Amino acid sequence: MTAMSQTPPASNQPLPYGPPVSLAMAKTIMVAAEREADANNWPMAIAIVDSTGHLVLFRRADHTQLGSMEVSVGKATTAVRFKRTTKAFEEAIAGGGAGVRVMTLPGVVALEGGVLIVVNGQIVGAIGVSGMLSTQDAQVAAAGLAAIAV
Repeated sequence: MTAMSQTPPASNQPLPYGPPVSLAMAKTIMVAAEREADANNWPMAIAIVDSTGHLVLFRRADHTQLGSMEVSVGKATTAVRFKRTTKAFEEAIAGGGAGVRVMTLPGVVALEGGVLIVVNGQIVGAIGVSGMLSTQDAQVAAAGLAAIAV
């Protein structure tokens, strides 16, 4: 596997977009995320998008609430479009004050569970998970990413 990191570069500059995540890598991430969700008996929707925000893989488990389908894709596209986790938006809103401005950004899903897929310091895609509590969604997304960590 190639080097994967969630750490921003030392220069504090936004990560650049890289080539789209490969189908093989997306499948590896999806299998690990599915395994985590299934092990906890969590009915979830899991979406993986590439560096352009286009859907590469999607899975909806039986009995997943229907709204989670759109939310999972929204979390993944939010992360890739804005080059940060969706938790950052959730925290901005929770902080109040100027952070509430996030609610005016088009297409933002401000719920934890959308995480970038970073390879060799470049954004190649993102995973979005929905169906349970946001912290549980994030746990499943992290398990997916752990499958490609070196």
